[in-house]
Amino acid sequence: MRSLVPGERGSADVFRSAAFRAWEDRASVRRKPARRLELPHEGCFFSPELYPVCDHPLVVARGPSARRFLLIRRLYDYLHFTTELETLAVIPVATMISRGHSGLPLSRQMRGDAYKIVTDEAYHAQFSYDLGVDVSHVTGVERPASLPAPAFLGRLDDVRAQVPWNLRGIEALLFSIVSETLISGVLGELPGDTRLPKAVRDLIRDHAEDEGRHHAYFRTVLRALWDVLTPRERTEVAGLVPAVIYAFLEPDYREVMDSLEAVGLPAHEVEQVVRESFHPEAVAQDVAAGAAPVLQYLRDLGAFEEESTVEAFAAAGLWAGGVAPGRPPRGGTAVSSDATLAQTGSQ
Repeated sequence: MRSLVPGERGSADVFRSAAFRAWEDRASVRRKPARRLELPHEGCFFSPELYPVCDHPLVVARGPSARRFLLIRRLYDYLHFTTELETLAVIPVATMISRGHSGLPLSRQMRGDAYKIVTDEAYHAQFSYDLGVDVSHVTGVERPASLPAPAFLGRLDDVRAQVPWNLRGIEALLFSIVSETLISGVLGELPGDTRLPKAVRDLIRDHAEDEGRHHAYFRTVLRALWDVLTPRERTEVAGLVPAVIYAFLEPDYREVMDSLEAVGLPAHEVEQVVRESFHPEAVAQDVAAGAAPVLQYLRDLGAFEEESTVEAFAAAGLWAGGVAPGRPPRGGTAVSSDATLAQTGSQ
C-alpha cells in the first residue's frame, strides 16, 4: 500500500489537531500502572447484558458454570479483537500518516502525533495480551491456543473489492477513521460495571481515555480526506462507509458459535441460541445507534446533500433522517440474518 489516498493530492501542511496536547502526561503508556487481575473474583468477567447468548434458556439449562465460561470467553474474544484491531488495522494506517505517505495535507505536528497513536495502540495490544494471560491463571479457563481472525478483517477485504481502482487503499483509512471514532462508544459501558474485576474495568477505562484523543485526531483526518477528494470521489467514498461501519460493528458470527460449541452445545442448538439471541432487527438498530457519531461527522461535511449517499445509508438501515446516539452493539457479536448464520456455520 503506497499511499492511503492514491495519486497526487494536496501537499500543503493545512490540517492540524490539538488532540495530543499534553500526551506525555495523559497517555496510558506514560502514566498508568499495569492492570493485574486479583484473586479471587466472584462476579462476572464481562457484562452479560452485552452478551445475551449467556442468558438464553439452552445455556441457562447447563447451569451457572456455562454462563461463567461464556463470559470469560467473551472477555478473551474482546481482548483478542483489541490486539488484532490495533496491530492489523490502526497501526499500519497511523504509520503511513507518520511517514508522510497518507496523501493528505496534514501538518508536521499531525504526522508526529501519528507516532503517538502507534505507541498508544501497541500498548493497548500489549496490555490486552497480558490481561488475557492473567485471566487464564485466575479463572482456570484456558485461553484458546489459537483464535480465529476477527470478522472485521474478512469484511474489510469485501469492502476493498468494492473500491474503485483509482481509490484502492482508501478503505484502510476509512476503517481506521470509523473504528477510532466509534470505539469509545463500544468501550463506554464496561468500566462502570462493578461486577467486573477492577483490573478489567481499569484497563478498559485506560483504553477509552486514549481512544478519546484518537477520536478527535481522526475526525480531523476525515476533514482532510474530504478536502482532497473530488465531488465524484466524495460520493464514491461516502457510499463505502455503511459497509465499513458494519465491518466494525456487526457481530462476529464465528466467534459466538465457537464459544457456544466449547460449552458443549450441539450444532443445532448453537444455531438456535445465536439466532434467537441476536434478532436481525435488534442488531440493525444497535449498529445504527452505535454509528451515529460517524453520521454526524459526514453530515457536518455535507455528505448527505448527495441523494445517492442518503440512499446508500438507508439501504444499510443507517438512515432515518438522522440517527440519535444510543447504546453500542451488544458485545460486538451477533447475527444479521438466518442466511448469514447458515453460511457461517458451513465454513
